[in-house]
Amino acid sequence: MKPQTEDHRVEFDFELDFSNGGALQGQGFRLDIDGESISDEDLAASLVADLGILMVGDVRILRKQVLRERHKRRAKPAGTDKAGDGRIRIDLSHSVEDGLVTYRGLPAPVVCDYISHERSRERYGGKSEFHFGFVGMASNTGTYVDAPFHRYRQGIDLAELPLDRLVDLDAVTINLSGSTRRAIDRAAVAPYDLGGKAVLIHTGWDRNWRTDGYFDGHPFLTEDAARHLVAQRAAFVGIDSLNVDDTDNPYRPAHTTLLAEGVPICEHMTNLGALPNDGFRFSAVPVKVRALGTFPVRAAAVVEH
Repeated sequence: MKPQTEDHRVEFDFELDFSNGGALQGQGFRLDIDGESISDEDLAASLVADLGILMVGDVRILRKQVLRERHKRRAKPAGTDKAGDGRIRIDLSHSVEDGLVTYRGLPAPVVCDYISHERSRERYGGKSEFHFGFVGMASNTGTYVDAPFHRYRQGIDLAELPLDRLVDLDAVTINLSGSTRRAIDRAAVAPYDLGGKAVLIHTGWDRNWRTDGYFDGHPFLTEDAARHLVAQRAAFVGIDSLNVDDTDNPYRPAHTTLLAEGVPICEHMTNLGALPNDGFRFSAVPVKVRALGTFPVRAAAVVEH
């Protein structure tokens, strides 16, 4: 039997300078490592990656001690799938099922048999069987994408959405899950490089999915934040909240601003906490339906390492 390899962790102190001013210090910090040693350069890179820090200048490792200690990394998040090619695929969509309530006042979907497996056997002379399903639902169900036609009667519909706005996009996650503020303003999105990217806003509101608390007091984008996303040429905007707008505001400024510039919007996302800050690819493709502005998607991210 092959002997079990011991886990190792490194305990260290550090000083970190930010490129835009300010600094961060830590004492007795511990990280998992592969093997029995790690260079200061690799340790600094691991520290920055694990903490998800942006705009980093110099990192100085002041003390370092390798310990024989079990790894403490989190278990693989739900909805992730590591394939043989080393890439991790992360599901960012809620499931659609019979009776699901996405918005109060909209009809819940009906998901049922049109022809069941059992009934189909008669059609195929008992030699095989197939399932034919029926789905009836409002287009704003589950995790969905809005095309400009959703807001503008002359805007492009789902069938006209270009694939370069939906498939294999470079992406960035803006993590606001620790914030207690509902309004996400320009300052929250300003520090990021957004040009040509899918911008996924992680609020953590999906923790309330399928509860009464999901519908009231949800986070949303301000008009100023939406204008900044457009000015920075964001290709796509997603959020894990009830709506990208404040649903108490009938003008819907975020929808109005983003869809006017052809930026697709994805609402009711989930599992954004499993994503890194950047360095991953994103896709969310609705069915190619004409004269429709919204439809559910299977949104997913691919992380290289």
